[in-house]
Amino acid sequence: MSLSSQAAVRARAAARVADHGGGRPFAGIAAATSRIASLGRAGDAAAARAVFNAMPGRDAVAWNAMLTAYARAGRPRDALTLFAHAPAPDAFSLTAALAAAAALRCPYTGAQLHARLLRLGLRTPLPVGNALVAMYAKCTRADEAARAFREMQDRNALSWCSLLHAYVASGHLRLAQELFDEMPNRNNVAWNTLIMGYSRSGNARQCLLLFNEMRMAGLICDDATLCILVDACAELAHPSTGFAIHKIVVQSGWNAMSELRTIVSWNSLIDACMKLGYVEQAASLFRSVPETNLISWTSMIGGLARNGCADEALALFVDMLSLEHIHPDDFTFGAVLHACATSVSLASGRMVHGRVFQTGFASYLYVANSLMDMYARCGDVESASIVFNGIFVKDLVSWNTMLFGFAINGWANEALVVYASMKSHEVCPDEVTFTGLLTACSHSGLLEQGKIFFQSMVSIHGIQPKPEHLSCIIDMYARSGNMTEAVELLDRCSEAARTQKSDRHEALLNACSWEHLNSRVAMKVAEDMVTSEPARDAGYVTLSNLFCASGQWNEAEKVRRAMAERGVKKSPGCSWIEVKGAVKVFVSGAQDPDRTGSVCDVLRLLDGEMRNITHNAL
Repeated sequence: MSLSSQAAVRARAAARVADHGGGRPFAGIAAATSRIASLGRAGDAAAARAVFNAMPGRDAVAWNAMLTAYARAGRPRDALTLFAHAPAPDAFSLTAALAAAAALRCPYTGAQLHARLLRLGLRTPLPVGNALVAMYAKCTRADEAARAFREMQDRNALSWCSLLHAYVASGHLRLAQELFDEMPNRNNVAWNTLIMGYSRSGNARQCLLLFNEMRMAGLICDDATLCILVDACAELAHPSTGFAIHKIVVQSGWNAMSELRTIVSWNSLIDACMKLGYVEQAASLFRSVPETNLISWTSMIGGLARNGCADEALALFVDMLSLEHIHPDDFTFGAVLHACATSVSLASGRMVHGRVFQTGFASYLYVANSLMDMYARCGDVESASIVFNGIFVKDLVSWNTMLFGFAINGWANEALVVYASMKSHEVCPDEVTFTGLLTACSHSGLLEQGKIFFQSMVSIHGIQPKPEHLSCIIDMYARSGNMTEAVELLDRCSEAARTQKSDRHEALLNACSWEHLNSRVAMKVAEDMVTSEPARDAGYVTLSNLFCASGQWNEAEKVRRAMAERGVKKSPGCSWIEVKGAVKVFVSGAQDPDRTGSVCDVLRLLDGEMRNITHNAL
């Protein structure tokens, strides 16, 4: 707003004050204050401030009305600035100022307000005490919140819930549970707060126990309860629990109470279904939402990408771009770039990259990291490197993504250069960093360098080996012909970690399948794989191929017979190419009647050309 227009607003506001108040100061102040309160309820803080500035005199009620207007408009900084100029703060204005400090998550300002209210002797009123506890809770200062709670002479449900929130937000679940047990009355807010705490800590079982206790106490779950429970159940091994919760909530009347069904609850259900792999159910919910928002679309796009439906994710992104009221943000771009990466669609990825530049999200670190990952997975390491070099402030994910991009594409030396630069910038590596380093060494046969990285990971950085680290180091030993060391390491790590052993077994089997053929080792490893994961085809197939390569046809037939008896089917081989932006997939055993003839003609032509070249060379 220009200076002239601001002056006009003040002039009009002053005229309205004069019209309402005439020559009586009290009537003018009362009318102006009423106008400020009315504008504040409408969310128009700027117009309310113009009326406030035009007032010839202001009392405490006028100051508090203006503070409330800023609070309703979501302008806590302006509220604190106004409070700093208030002539004589009272309990109401201090409560509003504490709420503003809480909204800004600024404990330093909150502590200053705490000291001021103590000097003014305004600690006793219940609203002030509640605002003080709530401020420390939102600033995750549980100790200060508990101290303020204990100092309160009177308490109500809001007091208890505020301290409960402080414990939950600070991760003190034991103290939160103890406080919850002491509460004289537990409302829905208290139950939801504690359930949310256990959900965030990954304790879905305790969430369900509390939910059952809540129902037995006679309380009806609300929209917040549903969102928290569905999100918690999405992490359970048995997805049916989440749907059982949904059924209970529906039976309790959630479907009939349309006023309780918010977009948040719809989005929670969509996200939970996607996490559980129920794509059709998520799509059905998405189609049923009365009014979608950006989170709805982003949840669908990201969920489709994670569940192997990359083409559908890209199509949905294109549909979203046609909407006028919904525009992609950094999380949306991250989700669609993940879809491009999983489908190895470089053309689609470049299209999304162009849209990122158009909308101004290229400088967002999350988007830049996603772009690097997409280019690296699509094999365009140069473009990934350009994006990496264009990031001014890199985080650990940036370094790991670039390092991993070089590693999986066989650029081992470049991966080691990235690691050296990472150390020079004093960035501490994590387990993902060493997975990338060991992958680079494994693919390039750098056994000694890989052993050094593996030892430093444990001895210097204190990172315990994960299955992916062990798979890489076993693969390095086996590829270099050190089968004894590979088997010994496999035995040691199998004793130390009895879960997720398939990758380590496959690494050793793959090594056995080339020049270091060792049927005895392969037999032992494959038997371990079949015993630990009898439903997977990798152990059977690799072992059968090993027997065929060594001429042991009867043994190979026994392996295939065992597969058939156990109902294990070999996953067909698959490859794809991208031509003019379209991805063509080729699956072993499948034939396209429209293309088979032309493909065979091209293969015969190439075969003839290669034979002619060989004949001429001889």
